[in-house]
Order: sequence, then C-alpha cells, then structure tokens
Amino acid sequence: METVDTTAAAGDPVEGDRVELVVGAVAHGGHCVARLDGRVVFVRHALPGERVVAQITELHRGYLRADAVAVLDPAPDRVAPPCPYARPELCGGCDLQHVAPAAQLVWKADVVREQLHRLGGLTPDEVADLGVTVEALPGGPLGWRSRVRYAVDAAGRAGLLRHRTHQVVPVDRCLIAHPGVRDLPVLAAGGRRWPAAEVVETVASSGGDVTVRALADGAATVVDGPATVTERAVGRDWRLPAEAFWQVHPAAADTLAGAVVDLLDPAPGESAWDLYGGAGLFAAALADRVGPAARITLVEAAPVGVAAARDNLRDLPGVEIVAARVETALARRRITGPVDLVVLDPPRAGAGAGVVRALVGAAPRAVAYVACDPAAFARDVATFRSAGWRLAALRAYDLFPMTQHVECVGLLLPG
Repeated sequence: METVDTTAAAGDPVEGDRVELVVGAVAHGGHCVARLDGRVVFVRHALPGERVVAQITELHRGYLRADAVAVLDPAPDRVAPPCPYARPELCGGCDLQHVAPAAQLVWKADVVREQLHRLGGLTPDEVADLGVTVEALPGGPLGWRSRVRYAVDAAGRAGLLRHRTHQVVPVDRCLIAHPGVRDLPVLAAGGRRWPAAEVVETVASSGGDVTVRALADGAATVVDGPATVTERAVGRDWRLPAEAFWQVHPAAADTLAGAVVDLLDPAPGESAWDLYGGAGLFAAALADRVGPAARITLVEAAPVGVAAARDNLRDLPGVEIVAARVETALARRRITGPVDLVVLDPPRAGAGAGVVRALVGAAPRAVAYVACDPAAFARDVATFRSAGWRLAALRAYDLFPMTQHVECVGLLLPG
C-alpha cells in the first residue's frame, strides 16, 4: 500500500480523512472493528491486530466506515492480493483477497459464531457445542465463479462495481471468475464496447455451456451461446434458462444437497416441503431417499424457477410444484401439514418470523435451513428457539472464496 501521512485529522473526522487505527475483531460484512475517539469504525482491507492508516469513506450516526490504505504493523495472515483491482477505491467484489486462504475460513467461522451468539441468542457454550468450522470446496480460491454480472459504464465498458457504489470499475479480467467466463471477450481490455447495454451477464455451466446476455431497459438479448444451459448435480442433468438461479460455485449444488440429505436423514415414504425451491435441487435429492412417489411439495415464486422445476422434475410423480411466494402459500393454506421434513432455502434477507412460526405450526420432525447470510440465519434461529426449537447441528461452507460470504446449513429440531 502507498506511503501516507499518518497524522490524524484534528476535530471531528470528515470523509477523506486519514487516521491511524489499531484493528480489532472481524465483523459481519467483510470488515474489522476499530475505534476512533470512542466511535466504532468498520475497516475494510484490514486484519485483526494490525495497526493501519485508514481513510474515512462514510460517516454515519454512531459509526464510520473506512479503508485501510497503509499497513504499519501487518498481521501474520496478511498476503498480497492476487488481483490488482482488489484495492481501496477499486472493485468491491472481493473483500478478503488480502487474507491467506486458510485464514479466510477462520474469519468466516468467527463471523458465524458471533452472529449466532449476538443475534441468535445462543450461549457461548451452545455455540461451542456446534463446533463451527468453515469447509473449503474443491478447486481453490480462484477461478470458481460460474456466473458473473458485469455493469456497463457511460462509455460502454463492462466492469465491476466499486464497494457500496454504482461506480463501474473497468477491469481486464476477474480472477475469481470461472475460466469459461474469464476468457470471454466481453471486457474493455479486449476492445469490446456495449453502447446499448446496461448489464452483461455471463454463464459457464457445469455441462460445458457458455452464454453471454446483454440487458437494457428490462429486456435481455442472448449475444453468444445457448439460451438454455445444462447443469449437473445430484446425479441428474438440469436444463435451465441461462438467467435461472443456480449456485455459482461448481461444487456448491452437490455439496449443499449432500449436507441437507445427511442432516435430515430422510426415511422412505416421508413427506417433505422444499421452500424457496428454485429449479428443484433439494426436492430431487430428497426424492432419491424418500422414494419417487412420496409426497414432496416445492414452493417457488419466480416464474423462471417454477418452469425449470416443472421441466426438470417431471419424472418424479410425487413432487407437486406450487407457484407462489412462500409466505402466501403458508398463509393461504396452499400447502398444509402434517409434513415430516422441511428444506428452507430463503433469499439473503432470511425466511422471517411469519414463515418460521408457520413451519413450527406444521410440526415437522426436522428442518434443514440453507442460509447465505449468517445474520439473517441467526435471527430466524432466534425465532425457532422462542418456539421451543433448537439448532442441533451446523455445517458451513466456503462457497464464495475471497469474499465475505459464507453458506450455512443448519438442522433445527423441536425441543
């Protein structure tokens, strides 16, 4: 990092000031916590224990945000970011490129534990009993992201967004992108311009398809490759529109499906709900255990997901697909208990108290909760606990290396 004046500004800090800080613990969001005259500062590009010079980027009532722009005393786990764009004021996609890969797993496990204690209401002993660790997936920390969405600037250059802004940073490549995506000639470095596009979406499927789509004014055009791609998971081929949701790490679908089935341990003939079910990954995995004729109800709101589920699960007569928001399906009794097993895979905001209470009322013997945000997961765990349920087991996976994100699969059981 650059050499800077380490003298803190006098008086109240303003945006752009540079101050010297001693960095404390990691926090949810890809930053660490420091203090400046008693005020909390969330510092990116830092590690616990470091002494840094940080530039103030945002001021809020009660806290500040800052980027570490110089490291005076580096932590042992600091490494040089492999990507030249993983720096302050440049691309905001990767939060942890300055952290050694093994230490990233520890960082994320610390975040999960902290959220379960602070938001989930678990005691330190209860958190310790879960034995929280984060497991790396095969393939290493680079070259894994099979779907990349590039923003387009006013000059028609495709790039990635600066942290917490809509400012496009033109890049010549993205190192976490799958090689099938990374090698596409869509970026400005290859001379490509997108004068009519607002977004360029790229997909490299596990079936070998590579697709480029351009989006503008709410409409999408397939520029290159097939409009429908093939993914392979849980022993099946999945035919999906290129824009349909699918896990971005090539090993994620099988990893998560395996964790869900292992934790729920379905028995032949048991019934199940697959909520926020998408194209039906978990429904298919459960059907292999409960039997093709056992009753499985999949609920999905997105039309593209509903169509994909109906197309890909047509060989499973026991699967019913309900096109509705989960909250609506439960409130209007479009799905009703009793039910033995539930898979809950909500969006980043979590399921919410209403959905959790409805599930408790349906009295399943077990719920597998697949969570992409540990804070939302912890809040929902607190709601389950208030109804007498317990978090009996937890697995966590590094589906998004180099970023702050971590995926959890929790087993919730009635008390």
